[in-house]
Amino acid sequence: MIATFSSPTVAALQETGQWHRSASRSNTTQSATSQSLIGGRRCNSMEEGSSSGKHFILVHGLCHGAWCWYKLVPMLRAAGHRVTALDLAASGAHPARMDEVASFEDYSRPLLDAVAGAGEDERLVLVGHSFGGLSVALATERFPRKVAAAVFLTAVMPCVGTRLGFTLEEILGQIKPDFFMDSKRMVLNTDQGPRAAVVLGPKLLAAKLYERSSAEDLTLATMLVRVGSQFVDDPIMQDKTLLTEANYGSVKKVFVAVKADACTSEEMQRWMVDLSPGRESEEIGGADHMAMCSRPKELCDVLLRITGKYG
Repeated sequence: MIATFSSPTVAALQETGQWHRSASRSNTTQSATSQSLIGGRRCNSMEEGSSSGKHFILVHGLCHGAWCWYKLVPMLRAAGHRVTALDLAASGAHPARMDEVASFEDYSRPLLDAVAGAGEDERLVLVGHSFGGLSVALATERFPRKVAAAVFLTAVMPCVGTRLGFTLEEILGQIKPDFFMDSKRMVLNTDQGPRAAVVLGPKLLAAKLYERSSAEDLTLATMLVRVGSQFVDDPIMQDKTLLTEANYGSVKKVFVAVKADACTSEEMQRWMVDLSPGRESEEIGGADHMAMCSRPKELCDVLLRITGKYG
């Protein structure tokens, strides 16, 4: 059960249709991962926003959900664009549990289905935050002709010629043992075998993700984060041939760096940028890891510049 409270933050979430309401759990992951839940109801989120502008699809990071984009969504829509903020499987208001999600591909299924369902003449701007960058990379590889640009917001950005999980493993290798602070680590019993998982703790959220965001945003996150998994042992993460130059490599990629990010260091962000020749980069100053909360206007401006160039 999610506690409720009265604040401008909640009012904004209700207005944009992103408020997480309790949903019944599904025992069938495939059916669960093929749908989006917005405002507590199943709906086709592809219809949200203007039909004349570009179409942004926003992909959240580890343990988060579509709710974390609630400030950015109305800004992009006010600028005349369509916006889809997705809950990946077992995230946000999605009804599945993480132990029911069979693979990283199934975790990414809501994004893959959204991109597959886009019109043939529709060119999408995919925006992946943090761990969500890997789902964006997978969707870009599968549907390159539908993606005008792939945007990595202080996100895990893989490169052609390496395993999908390579950059993630490098980042995790740089993390100190005490990084996760009060987060709860666990092992899920799945049909595929044991899988490592985590729930981000409130002290970690306050110190390394939301330290420049409002108290309301931090409170919202502590209420809505769910169990997350990085699927590091998933076969798709270990596939060296997955990302191809003809597909993923052909799509314009933009990395949006956050210099003050306490979660992913500036050095690590620059390393990922340098790994991908031909990519472009933008920068947001004064933001924390959750730039969509701490600097939504600056992030909106960056995305509008990108869509003006590639959309």
